[in-house]
Amino acid sequence: MNFEFSDEQELLRKTVRQFVDNEIIPHIAKWEEQGAFDPKIWSRLSELGLMGVCIPEKYGGSGMDYNSLAIVCEELERGDTAFRTAVSVHTGLNSMTLLQWGTEEQKQKYLEPQAKGEKIGAFGLTEPGAGSDVAAMSTVAVRDGDNYILNGQKTWISLCDAADHFIVFAYTDKSKKHHGISAFIVERTMEGFSSKAIKGKYGIKSGNTGEIFFENMKVPKENLLGEEGEGFKIAMASLDNGRFTVAAGAAGLSLACLEACVKYAKERETFGKEIGKHQLVQQMIAKMEAGLQMSRLLVYRVGELKNKGVRNTRETSLAKWQACDFANKAADDAVQIHGAYGYSDEYPVARYLRNSKAPVIYEGTREIHTIMQAEYVLGYREDKKLNRMLPKWPFEE
Repeated sequence: MNFEFSDEQELLRKTVRQFVDNEIIPHIAKWEEQGAFDPKIWSRLSELGLMGVCIPEKYGGSGMDYNSLAIVCEELERGDTAFRTAVSVHTGLNSMTLLQWGTEEQKQKYLEPQAKGEKIGAFGLTEPGAGSDVAAMSTVAVRDGDNYILNGQKTWISLCDAADHFIVFAYTDKSKKHHGISAFIVERTMEGFSSKAIKGKYGIKSGNTGEIFFENMKVPKENLLGEEGEGFKIAMASLDNGRFTVAAGAAGLSLACLEACVKYAKERETFGKEIGKHQLVQQMIAKMEAGLQMSRLLVYRVGELKNKGVRNTRETSLAKWQACDFANKAADDAVQIHGAYGYSDEYPVARYLRNSKAPVIYEGTREIHTIMQAEYVLGYREDKKLNRMLPKWPFEE
C-alpha cells in the first residue's frame, strides 16, 4: 500500500483547510447560536468541486479517488461536524449510492446536478421505531399503476429542510421482511412530502436535522432504485460509503482536538511552567496523536479498497467504530486539558465534545459495530460480492 498522497491530494487538503480556516471557523459560534449555517456555504463547496469530489467527470463530478473524499471529510470536520455531515449525506449516502445502483437515466437526472452542486441530496432510512433494527420500519410503498404510493415518516434525517432529493426506503412486501424493502428516489416537490427540523440537539447545532413525512405521495415507477426487494442490500451498501466518511470526519475531529490542546498547553502555565510539560497532560496529548494516526490508517485502507472496487463492509465498520471512539475520547480529554475554560464557549473544545457523541451513535452504534467485528472473527458473518459495486478508480469515461 502506498502511504504517500499525490500532489493533487495535497493541494486538495490545502484548499479545504484554507476554506475551513477562512469561511467556517470565524463564523461557527454565530451559526451554532442561530441553529443553522449560512446557505451560501453550499455554493462555495460547489465552486471548489467538493460536492462531487469522487464522482466521475461524465456525471459532473471532480473525478478524484475515494481517499480524496476522506481528505475532504477530515478537513471539514476539523472546522465543524455539521459541514462534514452535509458532505457525508449528500455525497456518501446519496450520490455514491446513485453512482452504484442508479440507472443511466437516474444518474443523468439526479446524480449529475448533485455532483455539480446544483441540487442537494439526502438519505432517509431511520424511523422513530426503526434505527439499528432496519426491518422494524413502518414506511410502505404500494404499487398503483405507473406509480408507488408512499406513506410513513423518517427521523434524524440530516439536511431534511435543505435537500432537493432523498433516497428513501420503504416496504413493498412486509411478508418478506428484509427482502421486502425497496429504495426510491424522492423529490421534495412531490405532492405529499413535508419536513420538520428537530430543535434542541445536544451537538452539531449548526446542522439541519429533522423528520420527513410522506402522505399518499406518488412516486413514479422510474424512481425505484434497483429492483423491488433490493432496498436492504442498497441501504447496507450505502452505509459502507456513509460510515467511511464518518470515520474520516472523526479523524478530523481528533485533529482539531489535538491542535487546540497543543496551542493551549503552550500558552497556559501552572506551577511555573507550561502545562504541556506536565506528564499527565502529555499522556492525553500522546493518546490523541495515536488515535488520530490509527484512525487515518484504518480510513485510508478502506479508501484503497473502494478504489479497487472491493467490498469493504468489515473494514469500514472497524474504521467507523474505532475512529469515532478515538474522537470522542480525544474531545473528552481536550476539555480536561483546558480545565474550567474547556467547560465554556470561550474555547472550541466544549463544542468538539458535544459533536463527538453523535457519530458514536449514528450509522451503526459502537455496540452494533462491536457485534459485527466479533461475528466476522468468529465466522458467523461473511460478506459476498454485491451484484453492483462502486466503479473502480481511475474512472473509465
